[in-house]
Amino acid sequence: MSLGRRAARRTALFLLYQWDVTGRPLGELYEGEIDRFALETAERVLANVDRLDATITASAEGWRADRLGAIERNVLRIALGELEAGEVPMEVAIDEAVRLAKRYASDDAARLVNGILGHVVRERTGDAAGAGR
Repeated sequence: MSLGRRAARRTALFLLYQWDVTGRPLGELYEGEIDRFALETAERVLANVDRLDATITASAEGWRADRLGAIERNVLRIALGELEAGEVPMEVAIDEAVRLAKRYASDDAARLVNGILGHVVRERTGDAAGAGR
């Protein structure tokens, strides 16, 4: 994955985090030019947020999406959006999500993100061995 995409995911995470904690419209959260991939990623998440959150809740074993931290929740939303769009291999989507969670939250958050995404992938592929790292 190019450094450009990784940086764009980070930007999308920052936008979604701000949206999530402030409730302000996405267009009010930035000034000037923003990376096209980052903006498209954030917009796709917002267009599907209820469905993405339902997937998170169904896969989080006793946790609703709205009870997770804003960083973890938005990292998961980005990764699930990428998985659904089929834009990147599932291993890349999971790895990038784990990296974001580890960098901007904690190692525990990274394990949580990995576990939830692994569960989603197993459910979708029927892979009992799982796709988590």
